[in-house]
Amino acid sequence: MAAYVIIPGIDGSDERHWQSLWEKRWGLSAVRIAPASWSRPDLPDWVAAIQAAYEIACRRDNQVVLVGHSLGCWAAAYWLEQARPDMVAAFLVAPPDPQGTSFPREAASTFLGLSAGPLPCPGLMVASDDDPYCDPTTSASFAHEWQAQGHLVGSHGHLNSDSDLGDWPAGLELLRRLVDC
Repeated sequence: MAAYVIIPGIDGSDERHWQSLWEKRWGLSAVRIAPASWSRPDLPDWVAAIQAAYEIACRRDNQVVLVGHSLGCWAAAYWLEQARPDMVAAFLVAPPDPQGTSFPREAASTFLGLSAGPLPCPGLMVASDDDPYCDPTTSASFAHEWQAQGHLVGSHGHLNSDSDLGDWPAGLELLRRLVDC
């Protein structure tokens, strides 16, 4: 069993979001980041929150899996690039396109200049065919640039609460494959 760092997007993930349901399932094996800037994301604040959650997770297990959604994918990738930790894997779901017209304006001041580069750990990027924040071709390019496996899951929007995924068993299976490899 690994320890999990939950890295939601803007405003966190509500109680219906698969990240929140997984966090509840994992109990003490999960640590959610707690940045002060949920609604107006500040990259340094989010990176510090990931570092703090990672340190807690490391005390629980020597293998840590980052579970990022949306803007949390970019924060996770940036933190990985800076921290370069051992015994980590990254499960990145529905990253928004920083160059796209739908990229959240609230995050533009510190997240806009980010670009994908090789992750220093095993990674899996999961995206939907009809995500309003990122088209599948761009998602695939992020996976390629991150040197992560890429996986499209069909038409499920932004893979959030509005997607009605519930506990998202298919996502859990993808995560299991990443962790077991």
